Amino acid sequence: MKPSPRERAEAREERVLAACAARSASHRGRERDEPECPVRAAFQHDCHRIVHSKAFRRLKGKTQVFLWPEGDHYRTRLTHCQEVSQIARTLARTLALNEDLTEAIALGHDLGHTPFGHAGEDSLERLMPGGFRHERQSLRVVERLENDGEGLNLTLEVRDGILKHSKGAGPLLEVPEERLPITLEGQLVRLADVIAYVNHDLDDALRARVFAPTDLPESVERVLGATHSERVTRLVLDVLEHSSMDDPPRLGMSDERVASLEELRGFLYENLYYNDRVHSEFHKAGELLGQLWSHFTGDLDRFYAEYWPGALRDGTPEDDVRDFLAGMTDAFAVNLFEKIFSPRRWWVL
Repeated sequence: MKPSPRERAEAREERVLAACAARSASHRGRERDEPECPVRAAFQHDCHRIVHSKAFRRLKGKTQVFLWPEGDHYRTRLTHCQEVSQIARTLARTLALNEDLTEAIALGHDLGHTPFGHAGEDSLERLMPGGFRHERQSLRVVERLENDGEGLNLTLEVRDGILKHSKGAGPLLEVPEERLPITLEGQLVRLADVIAYVNHDLDDALRARVFAPTDLPESVERVLGATHSERVTRLVLDVLEHSSMDDPPRLGMSDERVASLEELRGFLYENLYYNDRVHSEFHKAGELLGQLWSHFTGDLDRFYAEYWPGALRDGTPEDDVRDFLAGMTDAFAVNLFEKIFSPRRWWVL
């Protein structure tokens, strides 16, 4: 019998991937058993499910750094995920890792991000009993919230990579093994994520004239380069040079590049993420979400009847309010706030 397109794709993986790479044919399972797609290998199927999800489409309306910028060229959460995907796939292809798995994790890693970027995440962290982390919410999106409570039924490898992608402000490479994704592809996305956001946030900040190119530390330009393209290229080449797929496989970077990347990230925290001009709008966004939270939790009957009759109700009421707020785009949150709290004119004919 002639092999199916999926079987041919799986055979191709066996021929070309490194021994340590994840294989679609031997994935670690889904939450619910289902027949394999006759055309797509498992990780490619996962990637397509993510791209066709409602949560993925909403990323175009969620802040990366700048809230509702007037220019057309600033990043959103959607373009961030796309840039992470391109960097990660470039690395995966060269290292002979699984590109489909890498792409699925990269495109899905921020599905649970709040409106208003990290301002929204910080707000829900304060409001939600037990706190809030966007990576946990991303996992909830793919496991429960999509498809009216059915989720996307993704493979374990993709779900694990989504859950463990975040680095915070800690070291890039010195991470306890239990906090790392179980696949090298997932670990690769962690590196691609920071390479992408540090460089594109810098690019956006320079475009917005939050600071000037001459304000950057001299050592960053010397080690990483003077342009966006140069910095990304040097970092990608450095990962490739210092990684090995031999036994035991490892992903690495040179001490000099890691130190410079961490220096640049620290510069952005001090001069962009906590910049008074940028951060003042974040305070407003946090207050907006706080008032919506109080409004919904203070009248749950109205919340379920008027605002989200489709809530899953699989946990506490606060879980449902968290899911509703985290899923909003910036524009939806602002418009709903104005509808609830702003007086409307009375039109007399």
